[in-house]
Amino acid sequence: MSTDNVAGAWRVPPADYVAARPVEHELAPPSSSYVIMRDGCRIALDAYVPQPKQGAESGQRFPTLLFLTPYYRRFKLRPGGSGEVNPNTGKFRDYFVPRGYAVVVVDVRGTGASFGTRDSFRSPREREDSREIADWIVAQPWSNGVIGATGISYLGAAADFLASTSHPAVKAIAPICSVWDTYVDNYFPGGIQLKSLTKVYDELMVGLDHDRRDILRQFSYFANPDFAGPQPVDEDVDGALVNAAVTEHLGNFRQTDFMAEFKFREEGLPYDPAFSSASFSPYAVSGGIRPDVAILSVSGWYDGAGYANGAIARHLTMADNPRHLLLGPWDHGARIDVSPWRKSVEPTFPLLGEILRFFDTYLLGRDTGLTGEAPVHYYAIHAEDWRAAHQWPPVVAERRLYLAPDRQLAEAAPLAGEDRYAVDFSRGTGHNTRYERIAGIDRGDYYADWQGRTEAMLSYTSAPLSAAMELAGHGLADLHVASSEPDLALFVYVTEIEADGTERYVTEGLLRALHRKESAAPAAYRTTWPFRSFTRSDAAPLAPGQVERIRVPLLPVAWQFAKGSRIRVSIAGHDEDHCGQVPHGRPPVITLRLGQSALELPLVAVRD
Repeated sequence: MSTDNVAGAWRVPPADYVAARPVEHELAPPSSSYVIMRDGCRIALDAYVPQPKQGAESGQRFPTLLFLTPYYRRFKLRPGGSGEVNPNTGKFRDYFVPRGYAVVVVDVRGTGASFGTRDSFRSPREREDSREIADWIVAQPWSNGVIGATGISYLGAAADFLASTSHPAVKAIAPICSVWDTYVDNYFPGGIQLKSLTKVYDELMVGLDHDRRDILRQFSYFANPDFAGPQPVDEDVDGALVNAAVTEHLGNFRQTDFMAEFKFREEGLPYDPAFSSASFSPYAVSGGIRPDVAILSVSGWYDGAGYANGAIARHLTMADNPRHLLLGPWDHGARIDVSPWRKSVEPTFPLLGEILRFFDTYLLGRDTGLTGEAPVHYYAIHAEDWRAAHQWPPVVAERRLYLAPDRQLAEAAPLAGEDRYAVDFSRGTGHNTRYERIAGIDRGDYYADWQGRTEAMLSYTSAPLSAAMELAGHGLADLHVASSEPDLALFVYVTEIEADGTERYVTEGLLRALHRKESAAPAAYRTTWPFRSFTRSDAAPLAPGQVERIRVPLLPVAWQFAKGSRIRVSIAGHDEDHCGQVPHGRPPVITLRLGQSALELPLVAVRD
């Protein structure tokens, strides 16, 4: 069974819509130019305009899809070279232009052939640039005055920022695998710094911003030896302008230094108190998104540290907008089908076709039937099937399993007891996890080496299931725990142990105990899982030896546990392969109170 098994989930299956949708235009090389911003900064862009097929009418006007990227709008090729010059957005160009959309790809300020320097990850100056680029688009003779935006990761958040400018031409956005809160969805999940992400992403951006081709060849997306730096715009015949732009980029911020400044969420920089993690997070400006802007939020179950949470939070927050949510069996960027039962490594679901249907509905005004579909679609791993839902979460029932003596996960609360676990700072989860892809590291097999890893953790295992059970949504580890140190990192993993003993990673959650205080989710950041502010004012050290209740939300997933399988929950205090130590050099001893600690899962029995 393949991942495009959509029977019952859609009235019009995505593949059927694509098959019936005419391709009426041809793709031609772009025009490339600079657009001058309010401060004189020159921003490079490529414009791909649909061309009529032979004998068709010319002079049409088209809606535009805008892509704002820091990863080069286009690479220059060395003489005689070959390859995809736009590995970041080329598939969108090739798909949408022949179907009647102009595509504009922009080197954001301080990147590619654009001038300027970057003072931030997703700088607020980029947001203002996007407004001016939208003005430029609607003034072009090929524009019909309607704009949409999409893209993966950074580009998806840029779509949010564009919509937040309230520009009247922006009618729909489709952020793919992108954050709602850069702090917790990406760099500090659970308040714990992803040290490996910061380091590797910094290397990638130095390779791009400084035109260091020796560094770029370490990354599979940019490893083509024929790449010769950013493509100059058409007027820059001798490349003098692009060389001058790259020289300016040497002054760009460094990710490793920059992210280290943000110890707490929404706390200002020492030199600019008004600039905090909120300054580069979409939720903080979401109030500027007009209620008529349609939103398609897309993510995958193994999409980094919290990108699926970002998609869900966007969907929940923007409740007054036309909105759709799509959650698949994907990694970051939906490049890989992460299911152990997949039929192919690359996803078979026609994601671009579903995005096309969305834009056809809200930009072209076609009667696509999309508004008659359920607003939420998600994929159940192991069932290998799509589901439709009218709300998130799709399953509200919860099953509570108690952490019990003899490392059991029990249906009934046991008598009181406790287990102790000494945290080992040398332990990690390997390099085939959900975290590699968000740093630009290519992976094709996820958690293939999970077998045996939980033996070194504090693990509790259920009895064999008497029937298949399906999990859909956010689980929760409700822990009553004490630490020998005044801080503690909690890593919680859920594993399916099949009848033959095969261990399958399902999901995880992580939380720094310093940030254990829960609070009400604000209006711009709606959640269905426990919300933490991660602010300095809410942070509090632990009293060593004192038991506290700490609820750790698990990352969302839809997963079917087979009849005869067992469910295991495992607790650790560090992930050496991805995260920083908490606390530094002082591995805690964890004391876990049994009889009170439990795993809560939104589980429903599967009918035979």
